[in-house]
Amino acid sequence: MRVGSFVLAAQFPGQGEGEALHRAVRSAEVAEEAGLDTVWLAEHHFVPYGTCPSAITLAALLLGRTRSIRVGTAVSVLPTVHPVALGEQAALLHHTSGGRFTLGVGRGGPWVDLEVFGAGLEAYEKGFPESLELLVRWLRESSVAADGERFRFREVPVVPRPSEALTEGAGPELVVACTSPSSVRLAAERGLSMLLGMHVGDEEKAEMVALWRQHARACGRTPEEIQGASHVSAGVCQIADRRVDAAETLMKAMPGWLKQGLEAHVTVDGRTRRMRDPLAYTELLCGLHPVGTARLCADRLAATSERTGISRFALLVEGSGDLAATEENVRRLGAEVLPQLV
Repeated sequence: MRVGSFVLAAQFPGQGEGEALHRAVRSAEVAEEAGLDTVWLAEHHFVPYGTCPSAITLAALLLGRTRSIRVGTAVSVLPTVHPVALGEQAALLHHTSGGRFTLGVGRGGPWVDLEVFGAGLEAYEKGFPESLELLVRWLRESSVAADGERFRFREVPVVPRPSEALTEGAGPELVVACTSPSSVRLAAERGLSMLLGMHVGDEEKAEMVALWRQHARACGRTPEEIQGASHVSAGVCQIADRRVDAAETLMKAMPGWLKQGLEAHVTVDGRTRRMRDPLAYTELLCGLHPVGTARLCADRLAATSERTGISRFALLVEGSGDLAATEENVRRLGAEVLPQLV
């Protein structure tokens, strides 16, 4: 089982953006010290929900500051960037980090980001498959041309090549955030592992894994590819000597962050959106994920793995909003939970 942290650089009420980013960087450094497998970095624009606007840029910083831990994006929002530019950056980090970088991509939302970066609503509603296909080709082929609806250019060489050997599946790992059957199908068709969100429980994640396998088989993916897929389950982790104390820590801090962070999202076209109730959402997360004693957390992770077939986890560890408490949470995850999962 491979357990990592999920870092949003969340800005809690009363905090500055620099404080949130410092906590994000420091928690990643502590994650390596604690023996975690991966640090997963979120990306958001114009909202305090997450103050990191470029997950791949922060990944570059952390890869330079660490020596052994993997660093991944969860996720780079594909509709707002050019797939070739993102592919070039991923290849660069793959080479310079010794293969420690994972590129996670997702569709994002219908936010004002699409207006600011000139992508338009079309890129969100219809353009994700084209962008993903171009990115996959860039990471797997030696030269690429495009003749799609959004991207058209003559054949150009891939420099730097993600893998000089150019073998199938070589280069940086690529995972896709999946929240719907259509995104599951896109990932399965290309043999790409999924990143599944922290807002859904084991039953729904198990259904998505089963759907991925069904589509992968139908698309001719080999049994070895299907068996070797390494999906990632996002969640929340808070450790305390008593479960009530762990839950109380999150219930005190997370609703305020969720309220101001979710309310700040602005749609690109003025569409009405329904915001989750921050208190109820925090309660839901505490019930779904490893929140409690180290023993309970280990049991919860093991149970999720058994029910879903997922063996990789990206756990939000900054739910307290406090730097010292976040560092302690990460250290306890490494020292008290990981040994019980071997």
